[in-house]
Amino acid sequence: MNSTKYEVFCTVIELGSFVKAAESLNLTPSAVSYSISNLEAELGFPLLIRSRSGVSLTSNGEKILKYIRTILHWDEKMKQEAASINGLEIGTVRIGVFTSVCTQWLPAIMKQFKQEHPSITIKIFQGGFKDIEQWIMNGVVDFGFITLPTVENFEVINLKKDRMLCILPCNHPLSTQEKVRINQLEEEHFITPKSGYDNDIQRIFRETGVNLKIAFEMADDKAIIAMVENELGVSIIPELLLQGLQNRVSIHELEPETYRSIGIAVTSLKEISPAAKRFIECVKIMLGLH
Repeated sequence: MNSTKYEVFCTVIELGSFVKAAESLNLTPSAVSYSISNLEAELGFPLLIRSRSGVSLTSNGEKILKYIRTILHWDEKMKQEAASINGLEIGTVRIGVFTSVCTQWLPAIMKQFKQEHPSITIKIFQGGFKDIEQWIMNGVVDFGFITLPTVENFEVINLKKDRMLCILPCNHPLSTQEKVRINQLEEEHFITPKSGYDNDIQRIFRETGVNLKIAFEMADDKAIIAMVENELGVSIIPELLLQGLQNRVSIHELEPETYRSIGIAVTSLKEISPAAKRFIECVKIMLGLH
């Protein structure tokens, strides 16, 4: 099966530009444009809206995209299976990750994986929790790191319970306490992750019935820590994110103690590619789950 036209189409959507897609695929922009035009002619309707700011999908293009991604998924899996039968290892693994996993776990895991499987390409998609769930559902990634609970029909591999900790400015009145009660934060100026980047802090406050006074919403965890350091508010941060960071903040256990659960989510463990399975096994080994 010649899947090149489908790969070109998905790359244009992923990168939002004919020029960037051409660079990524080692093609000329005219070759990319020709491939898209041929695909549109074959299907009988436009797939893309071209503008000075880039490209976007037409309504029909949105309907077709999920089928094209499915075709590419099975084409990739077939190639990997055939290579495995012939004693070779090839393929691409696309992974959705959020910040703390990307900074604390992924570099060491990728280094180990590349040493053991040098011919397998890894592509990283970094975003918020909602982004990752959408990427898994739409076939943009093979699997994603998420926090639980997640979408009901995903298959999930539990990896780690990660403690949630309170961070305060060093001169904050509560900084003298060993533990901070969650209800003590109710009147504080709270700095929270932007909607879609947090599945856990909102859950904690829903479960405890505490109402937050949101001062700032940030998409970057390090920005939250920097703002607390500069006495602009308080926050709750996963312990994983604080490892190895040198910050002038006061770190405290929460009372009651609370955790987030990190896992890997896929639409189907049975249907993922051999390369993706190998990467997941590498994750388990590196985290001491084997």
